[in-house]
Amino acid sequence: MRIYEGSPRQDWEEVLRCVGAYLDDKGMRGIVFLELDAGFIIQGTSVTGTLGSGESIGRSDRETLQLNDDDVGAFMDEALARRGKTPDPTPKHYESQMRVIGRYLDGLHPRDIFFFELDGAYIIRITQSGQGGLKQEIIEFTPTDIADLIARAPALRRTDGKAKPA
Repeated sequence: MRIYEGSPRQDWEEVLRCVGAYLDDKGMRGIVFLELDAGFIIQGTSVTGTLGSGESIGRSDRETLQLNDDDVGAFMDEALARRGKTPDPTPKHYESQMRVIGRYLDGLHPRDIFFFELDGAYIIRITQSGQGGLKQEIIEFTPTDIADLIARAPALRRTDGKAKPA
């Protein structure tokens, strides 16, 4: 997708927030996220059906999604149109987690990203351009790290000069 290389989507925080909301709507968990030149491949487990009392009557399936730049643009447009119009404006699971990861990535300006999530912890590999060429870095967020970033997010939005819709 190349957020910082000519893509009209110049903000990882907003892109990952909207993709996260889409994954929440699909009920996905345990995701693997790979950036491509023209979008993303996301793999995760989707649970269909419902959980009964003591027995699972739902079904879980491994699902692979390929999202292109136009898909992400549509998610962003839909999210903007929904903001402030839902009874509960609180972001859901991936929407809030991926948003704070996106904000962190915006500070690094990575060339490309890959990450996977397991039980609320994230391992992220980024590639960055530097004086010596490309370098890769591994970043880890524990569930506690993510919770802390989410808790600090409202104060950061008020002080960074970039007015973001809630």
